[in-house]
Amino acid sequence: MPKLFSYGTLQQENVQLATFGRLLDGQQDSLVGYVLGEIEITDPDVLQKSGKRFHPMLIKTDNADDKVAGVIFDINDNELLQADSYEVDAYKRIEAKFASGQVAWIYADASKN
Repeated sequence: MPKLFSYGTLQQENVQLATFGRLLDGQQDSLVGYVLGEIEITDPDVLQKSGKRFHPMLIKTDNADDKVAGVIFDINDNELLQADSYEVDAYKRIEAKFASGQVAWIYADASKN
């Protein structure tokens, strides 16, 4: 079963219901070696689902002192594809290892990864 890290709008209940048709179960964790930046969203579907014009974005630093808190959600393969459809092209999905030792998918800055 895939795991997906959320540090932003995918934690919103309305976004989960609109994207996956259900609320997700997950646990708190931290991603080391990243900081948060911000991106302006222009995709009308994403704007409608999130209600936010600016979304956070993971930027890789490789600095062990940099950490981003969030939630690792348990999802299925179809939901991973639905998450891919929700995220705009400025994000790239990659696997990452977390402070807990878990491995999960993240959406990070496509121009830096």
